[in-house]
Amino acid sequence: MGKNRTRKVGITGKYGTRYGATLRKLLRKVEVSQHSTYRCAFCGKDSVKRTVVGIWSCKSCRKVVAGGAYSLSTASAVTVRSTIARLRKIQQESA
Repeated sequence: MGKNRTRKVGITGKYGTRYGATLRKLLRKVEVSQHSTYRCAFCGKDSVKRTVVGIWSCKSCRKVVAGGAYSLSTASAVTVRSTIARLRKIQQESA
């Protein structure tokens, strides 16, 4: 009887009919990403979870990483990481 209660809306079913469908859809994407587990860059296991805003910790190897508020890595962080790698490569080639 109660198994199909939030089949369409998922985790945002707790908000009921409040706030509008579009906002609930946006919030669903954020909440799903913040509650999911991510792969640890140090041990390779899917055990990194968010502890507080921007702080992510691996339950397996107990490493703590600073990341985005709702996901482990943000789009701007990926851009910065690739830019730094490119500049390092250019610097090593010239030296």
